[in-house]
Amino acid sequence: MKKFARLFSQLEATNKTNDKIAALVNYFENTPEQDKIWCLALFTGKRPKRPVKTTWMKQWVMEITNIPEWLFQESYAIVGDLGETISLLLPENKETSDKPLNQWMKEIINLTDKTEPEKKQYVLQAWDGLNAEERLIFNNLIGGSFRIGVSNKMLVNALAFHTKKEPSMLMHSLMGNWSTETAQFEDLIHGKNINSDNSKPYPFCLAYALDSEPEYLGPPEEWLAEYKWDGIRGQIIKRNNEIFIWSRGEELVTDHYPELKDTAQKISQSFVLDGEILAIKDGRILNFNELQKRLNRKILSKKMLEDIPIGFYAYDLLELEGENLRNLPLTERRSRMIPLLTGDNFYFSGELPFNKWDDLIQKRKKAREVNSEGLMLKKRNSVYHSGRKKGDWWKWKVDPLTIDAVMIYAQRGSGRRSGFYTDYTFAVRNGNELVTIAKAYSGLTNKEIEEVSRFVLNNSIEKFGPVRTVKPQLVFEIAFEGIGLSNRHKSGVALRFPRISRWRKDKTVKDIDTIESVKSLIK
Repeated sequence: MKKFARLFSQLEATNKTNDKIAALVNYFENTPEQDKIWCLALFTGKRPKRPVKTTWMKQWVMEITNIPEWLFQESYAIVGDLGETISLLLPENKETSDKPLNQWMKEIINLTDKTEPEKKQYVLQAWDGLNAEERLIFNNLIGGSFRIGVSNKMLVNALAFHTKKEPSMLMHSLMGNWSTETAQFEDLIHGKNINSDNSKPYPFCLAYALDSEPEYLGPPEEWLAEYKWDGIRGQIIKRNNEIFIWSRGEELVTDHYPELKDTAQKISQSFVLDGEILAIKDGRILNFNELQKRLNRKILSKKMLEDIPIGFYAYDLLELEGENLRNLPLTERRSRMIPLLTGDNFYFSGELPFNKWDDLIQKRKKAREVNSEGLMLKKRNSVYHSGRKKGDWWKWKVDPLTIDAVMIYAQRGSGRRSGFYTDYTFAVRNGNELVTIAKAYSGLTNKEIEEVSRFVLNNSIEKFGPVRTVKPQLVFEIAFEGIGLSNRHKSGVALRFPRISRWRKDKTVKDIDTIESVKSLIK
């Protein structure tokens, strides 16, 4: 537990990806195999069910410390995390426990069938043998709230550095079916629970943002134009009658989109397709907010499958019947791809006809009307590169949408920004009330952040843990890529990639947008 708690602290202390990967690699290199297994399980969501009620934990710590409930609640509000609050309130440990992580996890699992008094006795003994850092981990594990800022991709990259294995194989292995009870670390990293050759994707070919007028690209006839769809970029692989779907984030998402898996199974040839996973209903591409409801869901209700059907807009064919086609010209790859896209929910992304560059200007301006982010420009003779190569593929996105909103909440940043208020919540008008519309934490200069922080300190109204309610006076222009209706937000809408465009010191709260004007942006 000591090493795992130290790893947790190192990961929480930095926002830098390289530092987090280095901490993970160091843990893997200096930890017993069974602890590595549990680390991988906990970081990929394979954690046991909560064996102890958090209300019990709260009551037990109040008994130990002899503090009233109001003081506990005040402490909880300041800290903002129950497990951390308990670990800080408890007196210093009298004993020291050297039990490894895997032993703790076995004991926590065995705790499930115990009585409340037995659970209390175990938890109190555990608290007495752990320091504050270790108690935090223990509390979150038994209370069911263990979370860590490590993506599957980051975990796999660290594991690949440690093992010198292929990241895609490791991702497939970790996302597959395995159990902490039976899995062996060496078996996992060698992919003995999978056939990695069947599932291996190709590196995605990526585009650069077009930062000039398109006529600088040369003769229009050398280029192909298509819509840039706002979905999940992915590769669908069929090899040896096995189907795999990979996101561009190098996560295996096959189980999330069963309708795509079924369609791929009906195609007789083996292939690797590159394209966009989209929510498509009655021939119309839905707003990204609808697709978002399907993200990371392995258990899908019949209603969700009916309400948000998934389709795949294919851009490119990378492999056919085992032949790597990436070095062929784009036009030839696409001509060999089209016959595969027969029926069901696999579609050809299509081409936008144009004779001169000016023909595309209006198409780009109207891209949002079809829930597109803009246009893609691709050289007709281009090969499928690994990663980005300037000159062949360009993304020509529409200009961002903007609204004016007032800041109503602020929260301190983390790491080097922990001394300043850098995370903000903004609101627009709904009649005589203010309704939250977005959170944003980027777009201001360091000098502006310092100025906003001084305002927050001098104009706070209430505090809720680390969050401060402030007087609604500072107006900002908020830019975002898209907007859609959402039942999960009080405002009824959700903004896509919101960020601060500029501080509108020339405006007051009377000048901010209304919820009606915001909703009018939805197409």
